[in-house]
Amino acid sequence: MQNIVGSPFFLPLAGLVAGTVLGFVARRVHFCAMSALERHWYAGDSHGVRGWALAAAVALVLTQTLVALGLADPGRSFYLMPLFGLTGAVIGGLAFGFGMALVGTCGFGALVRLGGGSLRSLVVLMVLGLSAMAAQRGLSALARVKLVDELALDFSAFGGQSMGAIASAVTGLDLHAAVAALIAGGLIWWVLRDRGFRRARLAIGASMTVGAVIAFGWVATTLAARHSFFPVQIEAGSFVVPVADTILQAILFTGIGPDYGVGLVIGVVVGAGLRAWRSHDVRWEACDDARELGRHFAGGFLMGTGGVFALGCTVGQGITALSAMALSAPVVIVAIMAGARLGLAYLIEGSVLAAFRRMDDAPAR
Repeated sequence: MQNIVGSPFFLPLAGLVAGTVLGFVARRVHFCAMSALERHWYAGDSHGVRGWALAAAVALVLTQTLVALGLADPGRSFYLMPLFGLTGAVIGGLAFGFGMALVGTCGFGALVRLGGGSLRSLVVLMVLGLSAMAAQRGLSALARVKLVDELALDFSAFGGQSMGAIASAVTGLDLHAAVAALIAGGLIWWVLRDRGFRRARLAIGASMTVGAVIAFGWVATTLAARHSFFPVQIEAGSFVVPVADTILQAILFTGIGPDYGVGLVIGVVVGAGLRAWRSHDVRWEACDDARELGRHFAGGFLMGTGGVFALGCTVGQGITALSAMALSAPVVIVAIMAGARLGLAYLIEGSVLAAFRRMDDAPAR
């Protein structure tokens, strides 16, 4: 077992398997954050948003159970670093959400669409990946250091930025399990209070599968970190920096092999492609004109830059970071939603100011 887990091929293969499941399921039920939000705001249909919330709740319950059993260690991930970049969470989340609206999907959704033949998504992913590299080590990284790193809040006194750790430090009691139960219970209560969603067995099963795959990522990378002779980043699922890493692996020999995130990215495309092929839904799609191409370029840039500033995306912060109870998760996801609302107002209603007007659509179910 140790030889298998310690192998340099273990992480990319584990990521490939997990990504294939994610891509297949997402393509099957159209698991997309942007479309879920758009339908929630403009069609009064909250089923998609409830599906995302259920996936986050399942990931949280499973991850914290695995932590209690000693099988996962998200505390060593970058999500729970003592330094919390609040400015990055807000600015990056807003930028990512606006870019998501311009493109019509997030990084994860772009990979799913690429599996079905969308060349527009390939353009988005290339720009997203290059922008993420720039925000990590390029020109935009200079702005990130000034706006985010140098203004980060230090939670060392609380034992890190885990919401459970903060609650425990404030009260003097061990409230990790209680905080996890409160968050998961609240999400599940809101999700299942909708009678229509309770009947959507396929959507419920898909959401639970997504949550389980995220929990699997924590276990796989934790095991590899414990048994490998080389440094291993403990992660579970994100689609900004791993897209950049995949591009680097494809075009440049760095001396470092592909990790879990690279396998996950490739796996999502493979899984989505298998589902598209099985349902006879493979078709090449390109931008209709230069205006649409420019919108996809802008959206990809905002998502790549914003995703690095915020340390995650709709999956990375909305599900993965929440499963680790990171304080950044609710802040980033609210900022992403706000950015997406502004972007949709700009595209659909002609002005970002329309986002501040009361909507006359039917209330969400």
